[in-house]
Amino acid sequence: MKAKELQELIDFIAKSGLNKVNIETEEFKISVQREPSYKPVVGMSASAAPTPAPVPTTPAPAPATPAPAATPAAVPAVENYVALKAPMIGTFYRSSSPDTPAFVQVGDLVEKGQVICIIEAMKLFNEIEAEASGRVMKALVENASPVEYDQPLFLIEPM
Repeated sequence: MKAKELQELIDFIAKSGLNKVNIETEEFKISVQREPSYKPVVGMSASAAPTPAPVPTTPAPAPATPAPAATPAAVPAVENYVALKAPMIGTFYRSSSPDTPAFVQVGDLVEKGQVICIIEAMKLFNEIEAEASGRVMKALVENASPVEYDQPLFLIEPM
């Protein structure tokens, strides 16, 4: 991983609000963790890769007013709805491009395997499919918002 790619990853994590990310491939293992003071902490070990150039560790500026954190209480406790959760961290998109309509709207019927949104992670666009057939009852995430692993995206009433 090049120094520029590493810095882009750190910037993405700082903007997304995530506190910790671990990535492991055959060539390297990287762990990025943001402490409460918003200072990125990077640890990297390589098994057969050249030594990377040092990356400046300039702390990200603290926001003037902290944004309210998403809490599990934000998800309505409705027993007959199933939450479709994010299988990865990234940026949530309701459509494939800004010019196209959303994959699904509230009230739409979806079939198991139907693409209902996209999550962009490290410049890869991953189609997220419905896990079961049902009706979309609520969209829990705004378009182009960062999402965390296992974060509820939609509430679906199974059929």
